[in-house]
Parts: sequence; C-alpha cells; structure tokens
Amino acid sequence: MRFLIILFITLGLSGSVFSQSEEIAQNYFDQGEYEKAKSVYQQLYEKSNGNLNYLQGLVSSMQELEQYQEAEKYLLDFTHRNSAYPNLLVELGHNYQLQEQTQKAKEYYQQAIDKIDKIPNYAYTVGKAFQKYNLLEEAALAYEKALEKQSNPNFIIQLARIYGEQRKLEEMFGTYLDLIKQKPEYFYAVNRNFSEYITEDAANEPNQVLRKLLLKRIQQEPDLFYNQMLSWLFTQQQEYKKAFIQEKAIYQRSPDKSLRKITELAEIANESGEPETAKEILNYTIETADIESEKLNAYELLLAIEIEHISSEDQKAEIDERFQEVFQQYGKNRNTLGLQLQYAKFLAFNEHQNEAAKTLLRNALEERISRFEEARTKMVLADILVLEEKFNQALIYYSQVQNLVQNNELAQEATFKVAKTSYYKGDFKWAQTQLKVLKTATSQLIANDALQLNLLISDNSQEDSTQTALKLFAKADLYSFQKKEEKALKLLDTILLQHKGEKIEDEALLRKAQLFEELGEYEKAEKNYQQIIQYYADDILADDAYYYLAELYRNQLNQPEKAKENYEQIIFNFADSIYFVESRKKYRILRGDQIE
Repeated sequence: MRFLIILFITLGLSGSVFSQSEEIAQNYFDQGEYEKAKSVYQQLYEKSNGNLNYLQGLVSSMQELEQYQEAEKYLLDFTHRNSAYPNLLVELGHNYQLQEQTQKAKEYYQQAIDKIDKIPNYAYTVGKAFQKYNLLEEAALAYEKALEKQSNPNFIIQLARIYGEQRKLEEMFGTYLDLIKQKPEYFYAVNRNFSEYITEDAANEPNQVLRKLLLKRIQQEPDLFYNQMLSWLFTQQQEYKKAFIQEKAIYQRSPDKSLRKITELAEIANESGEPETAKEILNYTIETADIESEKLNAYELLLAIEIEHISSEDQKAEIDERFQEVFQQYGKNRNTLGLQLQYAKFLAFNEHQNEAAKTLLRNALEERISRFEEARTKMVLADILVLEEKFNQALIYYSQVQNLVQNNELAQEATFKVAKTSYYKGDFKWAQTQLKVLKTATSQLIANDALQLNLLISDNSQEDSTQTALKLFAKADLYSFQKKEEKALKLLDTILLQHKGEKIEDEALLRKAQLFEELGEYEKAEKNYQQIIQYYADDILADDAYYYLAELYRNQLNQPEKAKENYEQIIFNFADSIYFVESRKKYRILRGDQIE
C-alpha cells in the first residue's frame, strides 16, 4: 500500500513537472527564443517516450531555426513507429513546402489523403492539419474523400466551413442545405454557421447567394423545406411580408395544418416595429384557423398589439367592440381566460373602468381553473389595486401568487412586484429585502430589473437620509405606471429643480427621456439623453443614455450615422456594459459589415 501511495505521488509530481516544462517551452517559442524552446521540447519528447504534442512543438521550433532535415528525421521516425497519425504526413509535406520543394510536399499531402480511403475517420485529423497551414483545397479534398466512403454529418459541416473560408458561398450553402434536408435535427447547429454570413442586409452577398440558391432549388424540386429556409432568410432580413408569403405557401401544402410558425412570425414582426404587418398576419390566422385555441391565441396577440398602439378614443371603442364580439362567440370561460385578463387590463388602464375590470377577474376566479391560471388572474387583480393605490390589498394578492406557483418564474415576477409596490408606497427597506431575493432569479430580465431598482434605492439613500428626492421619484414612477405621463413629467421637473446636483438628477433625466419616447415626442427624448451624456458622462447611467439614444436615432429618427456614433461610444468606452454586445452587432450592421 505504501509503495502504491509513493507511486501515485511520484506520477502526480511527474505530470505537474511535464505541464510546467511545456508551458516554459511554449513561452520560449512565443517570444521567438526557438533554440531554448527546441531544447526543452526535445527533453520532454525523449522523457515521454514519444508524446505527439511535444513532437509537434519540437518540429515547429526546428522549422523556425530552418533545421528542416532534423525535423524530417523526427517526423519520419515517429510515422514509422505509429501509422495511426496520417496528419504527420501533412507535417512532412509542410516541412518540404518550407524548403520550397513543392513537388515533394504534394506527394506527402497526397499520401495523407490516400490514407482516408482505408479509414475515413482519418479525415478529421488530416483535414485539420491542412487547415492549420491554410491548405484549404487539400482540406476540402480530405473531407470529400471521406464522404465518398461514409456519410458523416460532422464531415459535411467541416467541408461546408472550408467552402466558406474559400468564399465558395454557393457550395457552402448547398452543402449545409443538403445536410439539414436529410437530417433536420442539425438545423440549429447549421444555423449558427449560417449566422456568420447572413445579415439583416438583403444586399449582402451571402444573403443574395442563399436566396438565389433557394429559389433555384424550389423550381427544380418543390420541397417545403426550401420554402421554410426562404422564410427564415426573409425573417433575418426583416422582410416579414415576404416571409409571410412563404409561410402561407407552407401552410397550404403542409399536411399537419399548424399555424404556429405564422403566429410566431407575427410576434417577431411586432417586436421588430412592424405592427401593421403583424396584424395582417394575425387576421389571416383568425380567418384560416380551424382549431379554436389557435384562433383565440391569435385574437389575444392581435388585441395586445392594438392596445399597445392606441391613438384615439374611437380606437378604444373599436377594441372594446372586438373584445365583446370574441366573448359573444366563445364565451367567458377557461378557454378565453387569457383574453379576459387582457380585457381587464384594458378596462382598468385604458378605459379607467376599474370596478368592471375587478368584477370580471373575480368572476373568472369563480370558474374551475388551475393554480397557475388562478395565479395569473390574481396577478392582474393586484396590478389594478396598485393602479388604485390600494397597496396593502395588492401585496396580499401578490403574496398569494408567490404561494400558488412557488419556484415558477411567475412567482419571481410577483416578488418583484411586491418590491415595486413597497417602493411606490415609500417602504424602501422592505423593497430592498425583496429585491435581494431576486439576485438569483432564473429570469435574466427580472434579475436585471431587480438590480437596477436596488441600485436606485441604495444610491439615493446615502446622501439624503430623509429620502425626500427618492420619494418624489417613486411617486413619478407610480404616475407612469398609472399612465399619468404628464403628472410624472411635472414631478420629475420638480426633482430636477429642487435637487440639482444630487445623484438622482441623471435618473430623472433618463426617466423623462423614456416617458417622452412613450409619448412619441422623440426630439424631447433626444434632448434629455444628450443632457445625461453632457453632464454625467462619468456616472453609472452614461452607457444607458448612449444606447437608448442610438436606438432612438436608428429606429425612430432615421439617423443611422448618429446611431453609429453612439453605439461606437459604448464599444470603445464601456466594454463592461450590458449593452456592449448588442451595440457592437448593431454598429457593424449599420457599417455594412458581414456579421460573424
């Protein structure tokens, strides 16, 4: 036993020493001290009884020192003893290439490719060896040779990637399409590779190549798969009407008659700022659906969009009438619960008919519904009680939601609303207690909102022990929740006037900008964002201001150059910002780059 312990310790120490020595050798190599790197790699190779990694390090060091014959000797010796490493034939070829002996190099490259005839799985190591030296033609040949012997999806993906590196775009897309047509489960793996080439810009060369290839294949072989891919391409390009045409063609020819993809397209179009296109798609769904649940889901999405874009009293009346038509046709029951909750929110927040909304919800609770449905209903009821400033009653309902659906995201949302309600009523200590619980929330959105609210309370409680400005700010936020935007703006102006120079000033400017955006007063929003950048460039909200201003220029004011300038500020000055990744992506799209 003692002998075994000593042996294990010795082996452990030995492994550690090898690892440290390899790091030293690599460090020498990286710094251009090739003689020292060679010496260390040589010792490691000899002590390890022929480790492949040490051999490659040794050979690379020798090649940097132009000791090609010595490198060849080591490579030949290894390949004679180990025939299972055909990638070393590529290394031998490269060794001759460095000596400008092109013909000899080609002979070894061909020997490596020939090995694949007997054992197709060699393609991966041989292909990688060729790619290492940018020998893309040879790498493609290696995978093509392997695919003649066996159909391996991993080889197909590698071959397509090589075509991409060669800018053989049609061959690349064609190879990927062939794979996912045969094996649909590879769509998501392939989609990641597509995303390296496809952008939002329809004029982007890879986009055009893929579109033409798909149209050609649809003409040659009218398979629904190609329509699905064309719809996907149009969606990436934000050409939702074109995508809708493809989705209709798919639905009409598909045996399962599911409208799920069409409904999803409507949601994407709305989120991308095309509500009219979304409504057109949803109306088609309502007219076409045979399944009641699909119709009701489409109604729910359609009415949500219409409520979101209310611009007149007449529009409100039309929405109310649409709700009544749906309830008259389908009733007020468990199947229409989602629509009932939506209607209750519409009555309370848009029509100021709080009692009618609460009656509707209490009637829904009388029905035989699930715990989750009960939780959803009580959440809306609590929201209406907050609207009425009946905070304690609202807190009771939010607590009931937490108990009904423990460990569910809805329970986390209820916890956040408990914190927000406590914040509205000025109980900042209890609000923070709830917010700390949400640090580990599974929903990133809830976790981020909780963090921001917690920081707002903390930052504005240190200098002002009476929390006077924070109480005013919370009241402004409540007005915003109640859709009393003008009152909120006046209160924020009061904060800016009475608490000049305090930490809350930039928060008030940000809130004003966001409220102006909601009201469609974009120039006023722009001015408030600019004030944050001008006077609070070193404070915590600077990256928020740059990002929101960039989005405003891009989406509302149609000033792409100014949008680029503001995204650029985040890229170069706020590398740790939560907006960094999105800013870089959107900046590069505006600049016309190919996104990788």
